[in-house]
Amino acid sequence: MGESTGRWRDLDKLLLRPGNIVSPNFEPGTELRDDLQTYARVLVVGAGGLGCELLKDLALSGFRNIDVIDMDRIEVSNLNRQFLFRLQDVGKPKADVAAMRVMERVSGVNIIPHFCRIEDKDLDFYSNFTIIALGLDSIEARSYINGVACSFLEYDSDDNPCEETIKPMVDGGTEGFKGHARVILPGKTPCFECTIWLFPPQVKFPLCTLAETPRTAAHCIEYAHLIKWDEVTTKSSFQFCFCHSSSACSHMLLIMYILFQVHSGKSFDADDPEHMQWVYSEAVKRAELFGIPGVTYSLTQGVVKNIIPAIASTNAIISAACALEALKIMSGCSKTMSNYLTYNGLAGLHTKVTEFVREKDCLVCGPGVLLELDTSVTLQKFIELIGEHPLLLLSKPSVTYRGKTLYMQAPPVLEEMTRSNLKLPLYDLMDKVAKDVIHVNGMTSKNDTKQSCLLKLRIVFKGIDGMTDMDMASGA
Repeated sequence: MGESTGRWRDLDKLLLRPGNIVSPNFEPGTELRDDLQTYARVLVVGAGGLGCELLKDLALSGFRNIDVIDMDRIEVSNLNRQFLFRLQDVGKPKADVAAMRVMERVSGVNIIPHFCRIEDKDLDFYSNFTIIALGLDSIEARSYINGVACSFLEYDSDDNPCEETIKPMVDGGTEGFKGHARVILPGKTPCFECTIWLFPPQVKFPLCTLAETPRTAAHCIEYAHLIKWDEVTTKSSFQFCFCHSSSACSHMLLIMYILFQVHSGKSFDADDPEHMQWVYSEAVKRAELFGIPGVTYSLTQGVVKNIIPAIASTNAIISAACALEALKIMSGCSKTMSNYLTYNGLAGLHTKVTEFVREKDCLVCGPGVLLELDTSVTLQKFIELIGEHPLLLLSKPSVTYRGKTLYMQAPPVLEEMTRSNLKLPLYDLMDKVAKDVIHVNGMTSKNDTKQSCLLKLRIVFKGIDGMTDMDMASGA
């Protein structure tokens, strides 16, 4: 049985036939499937419940060049819904095992796993993909990848997005029996930041309840997370000091009260297994003290990272919607969804597509914050300015320009290598161009929490090619 009449029969029905709802540039033909399998490269972010489904669906939809990135290892609690994993896989990286299992079942597909944090990859890594599929359970991670994809977007002189710089994304999310699938075409449709209000803020417990009257396992976990972690303990230290002179007299007893932090000032990192294990252990102690049952490691992760348990059937439905949209975007065989699908299987079955409107002044997918600078402004001064800018307020930023690292905050070896640039004028570091886009990656505060963000800034230097009369967003 030939591939056209066998394995790819259903796919060819979409790619070989013209229609009334296809994209304007759609040209049906057998070469379309070949191009899809040869040139399209997909990045799947997340290899959990939704990510496993996405890998399988994309591989079965004709995509042959796929990468997957995930920083987690497989746990026993994952096995009920993350179908690519087995009991013997517990402790292994999710990305590695998921890639291996799909390649075992789907011939011809090549999946490259990346066992690391999404922040560990630079912009050059993300620029290699034609489309990004998100299977994440974290608002912060979505926001970061959204910033990465939007950083590639360029605008023409009339502030219209340049088609060739658009990095498409499909984003899926599940919450029990509810889910969403969306298409993000930066510059055309709302990006994640444009509709951040769709995600409700995390439930916060009163500190008095956590500290004095805990009633649930979640209270014990949040006590360990929010209070115990930063707790300052007072200890008494008795020090006797004797004089060794001939008089053999003793000095006064010195009582020193030493204040110390349990973690020596380290900030809590929800992605650090040691930090999470510590919170779990302290929560167990707290629960035993008040006779509260139900504290488990998986619940600790869920409460701290605001993860809601997933349902396998919901993952399958949302993944199918995302994979179909990815196929539409890459092939043009149909117009894409406009632009946000919601699914609710809690009581009966309900689906709805809503077309949200893009924020024209979005700091992430818009043309970028415009800054007018003197040619004498050093990179150090520039970093200070973006830390004080009311629209940015970025702390500890790393700076890149056209793929060249101007300054890197971490790791220490890269910071030392780029430290000498801090004294140099930004104008010189940007090859003395009159205006261009620069990327900054730093920390910002949202909803009282610190999170990573990647932003693009439009830099215009004063007095170069008549730029002084432009209406700028901020001055140096």
